Amino acid sequence: MKLTPRLLTLASSALLSFSAMAADEAGFKSIFNGTDLTGWEGNPKLWSVKDGAITGITPPSEKDPKRGAITHNTFLVNKDLTTKDFELRLSYRIVNGNSGIQYRSKVLRQGDWGPIVGGYQADFEAGKTYSGILYEEQGRGILAQRGQKTTVKGEKEVEGKDGKKQRKSEVEVTGAVGKTDEIQAAIKNEDWNEYVVIAKGNHLQHFINGKQTVDVTDDGGAKAAKEGILALQIHVGPPMTVQFKNLRIKELK
Repeated sequence: MKLTPRLLTLASSALLSFSAMAADEAGFKSIFNGTDLTGWEGNPKLWSVKDGAITGITPPSEKDPKRGAITHNTFLVNKDLTTKDFELRLSYRIVNGNSGIQYRSKVLRQGDWGPIVGGYQADFEAGKTYSGILYEEQGRGILAQRGQKTTVKGEKEVEGKDGKKQRKSEVEVTGAVGKTDEIQAAIKNEDWNEYVVIAKGNHLQHFINGKQTVDVTDDGGAKAAKEGILALQIHVGPPMTVQFKNLRIKELK
């Protein structure tokens, strides 16, 4: 076959594109073998591998099929990894309910349905509100709504709904990284989406399908975790299915 200038141009473009993709993935390490849950720990009644993806389910309750059977949030914990400064990339798909990716987290205790974990969470859901936010599970709650740039400060005394004084971390909105409706429009319902989490020092960023969803600086002192485990969540609520694949992580220097 004779290589025309057009064919040479196409071949060169393809080679450059492949080289760019390879460079973009340089330094990343796979943390899921695509076959079984080696290196991961969770309730085997809820977590398995299907079609090459980590799959978590909430079975329906026998008393009310519209509700899930689990009575608390539960997690699949990576036993081999400590997350410090890193970039995590993965694909996720969710049908019903809510889920999330825990990082710099810790196992608090064992519940009836498996490990109970607390810490930073890159949230996502089947709904249209919480995908992309930064939530601290079993901790300070929402640290950034979708589209926000925030700084988390120390605690201050506030009045609770019951009228009693309580201490709560102050979250200051300092800017924006995008519009929540535009971020949501880029998320594919019941299909595969790409999630990226970057944590460097006290600077935390989330991205879904290439769109930044939050930018957080955590100046919360001792409450700002510097390291911890990685885990995947099944959230209490309706019967649901969540899947993860192509999980890979790179340590940041």
